[in-house]
Amino acid sequence: MEKKCSGIEEYYDVVVVGAGHAGCEAALACARLGLETVVFTVSVNSIALMPCNPNVGGSSKGHLVREIDALGGEMGKNIDKTFIQSKMLNASKGPAVHSLRAQADKFDYSMEMRQTLEKEEHLTIKQAEVCDLIIEDNVVKGVKIFTGAIYYAKAVVLCTGTYLNARCLCGEAITYTGPNGLMAATHLTDSLKKAGVEMYRFKTGTPARMDGRTLDYSKMEPQYGDERIVPFSFSTDPDSIQKEQVLCYLTYTNEETHEIIRANLDRSPIYAGVIEGTGPRYCPSIEDKVVRFADKNRHQIFIEPEGIHTNEMYVGGMSSSLPEDVQLAMYRTVPGLENCKIVRNAYAIEYDCINPCQLDPTLEFKAVKNLFSGGQFNGSSGYEEAAAQGLIAGINAALSVLGRDLITIDRSEGYIGVLIDDLVTKENFEPYRMMTSRAEYRLLLRQDNADLRLRKKGYEIGLVSKEQYEDVLLKEKLIEEEIERLKTTYVGTSEKVNSVLRKLGTTELKSGVSLHELVARPELDYEKIAEIDDNRPELRYDIIEQVNINIKYDGYIKRQLKQVEGFAKLESKKIPKDINYDDIKGLRLEATQKLNKYRPVSIGQASRISGVSPADINVLLVYLQN
Repeated sequence: MEKKCSGIEEYYDVVVVGAGHAGCEAALACARLGLETVVFTVSVNSIALMPCNPNVGGSSKGHLVREIDALGGEMGKNIDKTFIQSKMLNASKGPAVHSLRAQADKFDYSMEMRQTLEKEEHLTIKQAEVCDLIIEDNVVKGVKIFTGAIYYAKAVVLCTGTYLNARCLCGEAITYTGPNGLMAATHLTDSLKKAGVEMYRFKTGTPARMDGRTLDYSKMEPQYGDERIVPFSFSTDPDSIQKEQVLCYLTYTNEETHEIIRANLDRSPIYAGVIEGTGPRYCPSIEDKVVRFADKNRHQIFIEPEGIHTNEMYVGGMSSSLPEDVQLAMYRTVPGLENCKIVRNAYAIEYDCINPCQLDPTLEFKAVKNLFSGGQFNGSSGYEEAAAQGLIAGINAALSVLGRDLITIDRSEGYIGVLIDDLVTKENFEPYRMMTSRAEYRLLLRQDNADLRLRKKGYEIGLVSKEQYEDVLLKEKLIEEEIERLKTTYVGTSEKVNSVLRKLGTTELKSGVSLHELVARPELDYEKIAEIDDNRPELRYDIIEQVNINIKYDGYIKRQLKQVEGFAKLESKKIPKDINYDDIKGLRLEATQKLNKYRPVSIGQASRISGVSPADINVLLVYLQN
């Protein structure tokens, strides 16, 4: 008897669309919470792909990676396994802006993450293009892939990155592909528009990759990693990652470079009007830099290895969409690149993404229940920003399926909270990039204390083990005990004490003081006073670091904690979902329009919406009280 097939229908708890940095975190979070999860990717070779810079972390981005790890995410663990150089940036400045940055071996990073996904018990990887969302009565029910197969699910997470209707531009040459020549996703945008989702068109770019054998490193400044490597993940043993590191290099553009660029601006798709999308303000192409900063006669260029298995070198700081012949001419004016050969041309990439004001702070769509979104698809830039959103979107998709309360990270809890709050409450007409200056409580939100801030939340969610959580509780206890010991341990005016203080270049004692007071002195720290601390316990470096920071910045920390109290009061004043702002007399027209558009969940969120004034907030408070 003939057996006729009638199409594929499969059932999962969660569908994740896209397997970049956001999709990997989302899929792992769902699977690790025990839900049957399928993650779709246009190519299994693009899992955790690094199509642009070969590094993880950096200023403020390092904070995000640490917070991802504290919540139980994977990015920090993965870069600890695959880095080839590591450096703590801004180490000469205050601890609020210290940021860890590691050069990755791109191939190893992607393969290691892929293996992590493949080993996860409840996770299925599927190479296919998702072309349609199945939505009934404003509730997502699943997805349809290009072959016609249907995958039903209780929640869907969209992490499409830069693939939707993507096209790459190199001068006059346009290819309709995603990054690195991978297939673009050309169908899902129509389905989203049909569901009423407002779409944006954004642009980003990447520099050329050079054959490292053709570069003259003697004309560049070598850039070394840290002598003592600090891991990203709080669960990585620091001793296990001390290894020989590769060199990076610094060189500069010059006036000849700029002249070539200026003479060929008419051939740049950016300036010829070919590019429709808006590019990132804080990561401009070299054409933009030369035009916008015409007074600068040089720009920094970093030459960074793509990995230890290849000769390719990344030319950081020189992303471009100029034609190939112009690229070669301008690159060859840079010291050390005079005889360079290009392996991969620089290009700009345009793609579809959403207006993120359509999302709640949980990253669920306001208009479609159980549909979540994370990553560059939300109008952000960067691997780290993507991974952070993917983790939160994945966690909340899983919690929704499990019937548990969804989570949010607020601005006083983490950089992740600042990132998501900025995306969902502010008008973003360009790719959003995280910066330390965006965090108003940055002294509290340091990269060194991310575990103390967020491990408990990760444990309550179910992504952090009991052992890891108990380790954080012990760490808290040891920090408090040591600070208290220093407060109650006094040293006198003996010659031994004063000779040590003279040697350290600080004022001698005329009366007894506590060790706490000595650590607080600008010239001293916990380690420096060891010689006069007779009962000093054996403590880990990370505990000593916290003791130092908490003592030295005690006054500033207390001041910010007081500010957070006021912030928390506004955040705790929730706004009913069904409120009709048109009914509120006294609200200005602009405020009414903005509040109706953004539908804030709290008074705090409403106060951060552009166009909503303090007077409008007072009117809203009175209305809610009545």
